[in-house]
Amino acid sequence: MYNQVNELERNKMNNTIPRAKSGNNSPEMIKKRQDFVIEKTGMQIKNINHYTIETEKLKGNIENFIGAAQVPIGIAGPLLVNGKYAQGEFYVPLATTEGSLVASYNRGMKILYECGGATTTISDDVMQRAPVFIFKNAREAKNFGRWIKENFHEIKNIAEKTTRIGKLRDIEQYPLNKFLFLRFNYHTGDAAGQNMTTKATFFACEWIRSNYPHEINHYLLESNLATDKKASKINMLRTRGKRVTAEAVIPKFILKTQLRSSSQVLQRGLQITTIASFMAGSVSNTYHSANGITAMFIATGQDVANVAESSAGVLFSERINEGDLYCSITIPSLIVATFGGGTGLATQKECLEVMDCYGSGKVKKLAEIIAATALAGEISLMGAHYAKEWVDSHEKLGRNR
Repeated sequence: MYNQVNELERNKMNNTIPRAKSGNNSPEMIKKRQDFVIEKTGMQIKNINHYTIETEKLKGNIENFIGAAQVPIGIAGPLLVNGKYAQGEFYVPLATTEGSLVASYNRGMKILYECGGATTTISDDVMQRAPVFIFKNAREAKNFGRWIKENFHEIKNIAEKTTRIGKLRDIEQYPLNKFLFLRFNYHTGDAAGQNMTTKATFFACEWIRSNYPHEINHYLLESNLATDKKASKINMLRTRGKRVTAEAVIPKFILKTQLRSSSQVLQRGLQITTIASFMAGSVSNTYHSANGITAMFIATGQDVANVAESSAGVLFSERINEGDLYCSITIPSLIVATFGGGTGLATQKECLEVMDCYGSGKVKKLAEIIAATALAGEISLMGAHYAKEWVDSHEKLGRNR
């Protein structure tokens, strides 16, 4: 038995990924982990270990670093944007391994350029954390909700002491059975803000638990009502991140020459595909907004998992002026940053700088560029659907066999 335990301990030590309390991203520790992978898998590392990242700056970005994934970056544009924060022409970096994606977005941008550009509007900007408080019965939960309203300014003060830039805007209440679900809504500046709102809400909830004059059975810091990294109806309605709209009018002669279609055909197609989205239970009726948004997220160092909610959108079209097509997309939960997280890493920073979107005061500009890019992609694929180009373009540009 003693020998068996010793053997288990030795195996455990042999299977532990090398790490150090200090200098964990030093060249020596990185090499140890690379050798560990080679020993355990039998493969040879020939590409993962080639990178230009300054590894000492990776604290807070990754654990157990062994190398970098090289994702090709293409450029599309010029994208003409008529926004409040983004104005003029932009060249957009797109990181992807999907052939035809950059070409499709480039075509959509060309169409928007010939139309005079995409007009962009940000109508809301808010990030949440959503705790739930648990009581003995519904009446106690209701009384607690009244107390929360009466003490909002004290709660706001406690939350905002934890952050330089976060501001608690309001607290929504959703009573259900003996629970009271809350959504703390914050302005988070140029950061995406999930970590910021988590810390602020934790301190606020601890203050609430200490100062509420009656019994609270328990609380969870995140109830899942914020639906972090998940598309949801509540965020389509209430906003998470930036709520941004991009819109344009495409003249009928451009529809004919560039998309080989008409406003009547394209609008009818969107009506049918929207019905299909409804049948499928989707919260979004866009064609492929996730494509461009994901490619921009990877290029610019965003939290790529946020594509789950950030790519959900509402696409609308309307035939106007006896043949022109009004087209718009609203993205209600676009979560982006130009400061913090992965945005400061070398290649990601350069991609942001290509669009003049790195650093403080630039996040709304980036949001408008992303929305305009998404619109370009929707317009391009909308035409490809009905001009039978979809398969042809992938056969031509998306095959490397």
